[in-house]
Amino acid sequence: MAAVDMDQLLEQIAREIEPQIGAGSVADYIPALAAVDPTQFGIAVALPNGECFGTGDWTKPFSLQSISKLFTLALALEGDDESIWWRVGREPSGNAFNSLVQLEYENGIPRNPFINAGALVVTDHLAGACGDASEAVLDLLRTESANPDIHCDEEVAESEAAHGDRNLALTHFLASYGNIHGDVRRIADQYVRQCAIAINCRDLALAGLFLARHGIRRDGTRMLSPSNTKRINAVLLTCGMYDAAGEFAYRVGLPGKSGVGGGILAVVPGRCSVAVWGPGLDRRGNSVAGVAALDRFTALTDWSVF
Repeated sequence: MAAVDMDQLLEQIAREIEPQIGAGSVADYIPALAAVDPTQFGIAVALPNGECFGTGDWTKPFSLQSISKLFTLALALEGDDESIWWRVGREPSGNAFNSLVQLEYENGIPRNPFINAGALVVTDHLAGACGDASEAVLDLLRTESANPDIHCDEEVAESEAAHGDRNLALTHFLASYGNIHGDVRRIADQYVRQCAIAINCRDLALAGLFLARHGIRRDGTRMLSPSNTKRINAVLLTCGMYDAAGEFAYRVGLPGKSGVGGGILAVVPGRCSVAVWGPGLDRRGNSVAGVAALDRFTALTDWSVF
């Protein structure tokens, strides 16, 4: 596809995937998310020059949830600090995102930074460097999207914390192996608060654009080396979609990170970042409408890493 009329393309995608909008189930294990209307859908595309296009509910905020994990990892790797890889692996887990199963027989080293155990370790690492990982993620999102109003949704944070026994158990278990250095409850709280950030598709696509620009931030400064940007995108491709990463690579062919709030951020290196939102989730915790939209996006543009 030589030239892309992005507005027309996104309208076409929204029409074609309309039967998928509302399919699936919302994340009802977090009460504040259980009340979200599943029939909403938005998509936004941000280009390297900062232009952003969108359609549907692309300016309506939703809960960032696990998409926050990629921003925490990027901040942990800023300045070419690769010490985090001593504490967390880079392999797909094959288990649920909140599983405790592998930690014991792998001596407290999580398989990758995008399952909950791995994200808790990365949060702890970042907190050790800056004090508050959730505030660092919030600052990055505000700066890269040029929207100072992005905030933590206190209702979602309180709801998630009240039902966060498993994440607290994971943090304690990691600490028992010496892989949490800070205060367990403080790290678990920072993790919950970064997941509870409210953001829309426009701002998310702009915030993730540095991954399409080989590590270059909105102001033209370098956040990540090209090598570390490539590595984050590689781990996104293999581990970013919970235990459906292989299916997503097969259908979509892009690095991507999903969240149980219904959002997905996908990256086309050198071309664009794409944010989609559809609250209805499949059994793996990924947006049904979002995956369908990204499938159509790569099919219609022929933009893929393959």
